[in-house]
Parts: sequence; C-alpha cells; structure tokens
Amino acid sequence: MSFPSVVEIAGEVRAGRVTARAVTQATLSRIARRNGSLNAFTAVLDARALARADAVDAAIAGGAAVGALAGVPFAVKNLFDVEGLPTLAGSKIRRDATQPPRDATLIQRLEAAGAILVGALNMDEFAYGFVTENAHDGPTHNPHDLTRIAGGSSGGSAAAVAAGLVPLTLGSDTNGSIRIPASLCGVFGLKPTYGRLSRQGVFPFVESLDHAGAFARSIEDLALAYDVLQGPDAEGDAICTRVAEPVSDVIAALADGPLRVGVLGGWFAQGAFPEVLEALDSVARALDARDRVILPGAQAARAAAFCLTPVEAAHLHLPDLQTRALDYDPAVRDRLLAGALLPRGIAEAAQRYRTVFRDEARRAFEHFDILLAPSSVCPAPGIGQATMEMGGQQVSVRKNLGAFTQPISYIGLPVLAAPVNRPGQLPIGVQIIAPAWREDLALAAGLKLQRQGVVAAHAPEGLL
Repeated sequence: MSFPSVVEIAGEVRAGRVTARAVTQATLSRIARRNGSLNAFTAVLDARALARADAVDAAIAGGAAVGALAGVPFAVKNLFDVEGLPTLAGSKIRRDATQPPRDATLIQRLEAAGAILVGALNMDEFAYGFVTENAHDGPTHNPHDLTRIAGGSSGGSAAAVAAGLVPLTLGSDTNGSIRIPASLCGVFGLKPTYGRLSRQGVFPFVESLDHAGAFARSIEDLALAYDVLQGPDAEGDAICTRVAEPVSDVIAALADGPLRVGVLGGWFAQGAFPEVLEALDSVARALDARDRVILPGAQAARAAAFCLTPVEAAHLHLPDLQTRALDYDPAVRDRLLAGALLPRGIAEAAQRYRTVFRDEARRAFEHFDILLAPSSVCPAPGIGQATMEMGGQQVSVRKNLGAFTQPISYIGLPVLAAPVNRPGQLPIGVQIIAPAWREDLALAAGLKLQRQGVVAAHAPEGLL
C-alpha cells in the first residue's frame, strides 16, 4: 500500500490533474473508514475542509497563485488553536473553554500555502506523557500493531501519518513528544531549534522547553512543510524572531557532500533494547560514523529537564488544580501536584545547568556536523503496559521512554527523528541531531539515508 505524498498532491492539484475537493473528499473518507481502529482524531472538520478545498480550486481556475502546499490535507494535535473549536489539549477541563477567534500561526501559514486542515488529533493530557493513553478520549493505537501504543504526547499526529490518513501533521515536543511517536509509528518527525517555529496559539506545557514541529512520510515532504512554517512571529511568540532559512533547495547538495557524523554513547546507550542499538548501528554504518561521542552531563541534563517540567507545568495549572483536581487524568494530576510542592530553587538550578550542558554540546559540534542517538529506548510497548526491563531492572514505561530525547530538547537542539528501514518488524527511529539553527544538516543527513534505503516510512499493511 502506498500513500500520496505532500509533494505529489500539491503538484497534481497545481497542474489541474486533480481537484483539491477530490483530494479532500478522499481524505475525509479514509478518516471515516480507518480512524475507528486507530483513535487518532478527536475532531474532523468536514465542512471547513471542503469549503477551503473549493476556495483553492476556485483560485486555480482563476489563475491565481495557490502556494507550495496546494490541496494538501493536514491535521493538528488538539493543543493547536483552531478557530471555532475548543482547544482541548487532551483534557476534560478545556471541553467548555472559550473557542479561539483565530487559528494558531502555524495553521495559518500552512493554509496560506494552500494546505487544507481536516481535523484535530489525540494526545496525552496537557502534553504530559509519552504514550497517548488519554483518560478522556481513549488510547491512540499504533498502526503497525493495534495492541501497542503510538507514543506521545503527539501520538495522534504520528499515527495519522503512519496510517496514511493524512500526509502531514503538526505536533509539539517538550521532552520528546515528536521524536518518541515518530519512532514508535515509523514516520519522520522534525523538532526544530527552540524558537524556530511560532508557538502562538499552541497551548503551553513548559514554556522554556516547548517546541512546535511536524510529521511526514518523507524528507522532501517534511522539508517543504518546514519551509512554509518558518518565519518570525515576535508579536505572537516573543522567542520566534529568526528570519526564515529555507532548506528544500539546499539539502540535496548537502546530502551529496561529506558529513562529519558521530554516535552518542554513554547515557545514550544505557538500557537501550538490542534491536534499538542494531538499528542505530545500521544508520551509523551508512553515514560512515565511526567515532563514539560522550556528552558529559547528559544524565544530569535529563534529570534537570525532569525537574523543570513539573514545576513550570504546575505553575500554569495551579488555579485548576486548586478547584478541579479530580477532572485531571490521575497520571497527570499527581505529577502536577508534585511539581507544585517542589521548592522554586530546584527549577532555578535546573535552568542554570542548561548553560553547562549547552557548552558540552557546542564542543562536540566543533568536530561533528551531526550526532546520532536512539529516539526511544525500545519499540512500542503494549497499551496499558506499566513496566519494561531496562538494564536488568523493571522500570516505568511512562517515565523512561524519553530517556534519550530529554537531554537534547533540554538545550533546544534541532532533531530529525528518522524511521529505520526494518520491513516486517516494529518501527524503531533514530535521532539525527544538528547544531542550533542547522535543521538543514539534519534533513540532509536524513535525505542521504533515505536515498540509500536505510530510513523509510512504511505502510502498516493488513492492519487497517
């Protein structure tokens, strides 16, 4: 089974060989047939999507420019503001929230380029989790094995792309929430540099760690969407001030050239399942990466992120915790309550360590263009599975899926999560980590691997 790509759809629509309405109707039909087994969508916007498709077709008929993503269907994690739709952020508390008067900036940018929003996607409550076993909306199922998790917190975003419901989705990543589900569902996910993409209209989790990003089934699709999403938005997101640096036209040349690639060891190998390390080794061989690199302080960086997360999140949720605590998912509520009780000095110390660990990463990038690491410690665990074995010990699934992602997002580096080509096996992804603001290098390394067939997104045959 093959699914049409972002690049293919946009090219066909712009050329007039297919209408945006026909693409949208086919997409809505697929969602209606397949989402019942996946539980990826929490809202489907049929009327809005068809109206938008008609507007794209009318523009093309009138000879107007329609943008690089003409007719491309996409969906967003339900913590993105969608005009007229409550921004759930996976929660019960926000079901009766005031409907936003406008779309999030990133939705506006995609639609300005001709893309068509078709719905909102399931997630862990308030983005606090790696499993998307939502207490209010139910779990999202992994398209490769419906008894397993899709990962989180952007589980619906990854599953919808993996199952071919839509070719493009938006998600968010605070501690690994794009990279974990991309890895477990076998698709590409991009967590750009902290501050690269606007978070205006994205419900916050941990402001000092939150990133917005995207999922797709190929490097070309991801790069094209990323270029559309870029650009300053200082009025909506004070940290998003960087001028756009398009990558679609440069990554092919970078992929043709030499890349200095190192493989992170130490913390980034501890407890990883054997098949995860085998997948990482296959990527390292393809990129001729022979050097093992140690990032001193990675474990401390992960611990600092672990401390910073509940403290900042609890501060945001304190009013609701005081008045509506029982409306939270218990797994989320208890961590928020713990964060509210932590002394402020812990968060301040966790923030200070970022400078130390960021300097260690800078030193590593003096010798390498790219660093490799596993995305997840294991393939997708089962839905409802509480523990797994790491290093000979039983540990919590929820607490440890992000062991290799948290140190990297703690210092805001750009990462491409790439699915290793393992036909017939559960997906496993690798992190392709670049220096700050060098998303082009991560995507170029991904393109080099994609050309060799070492990384690829696969259709989950026979499950849907």
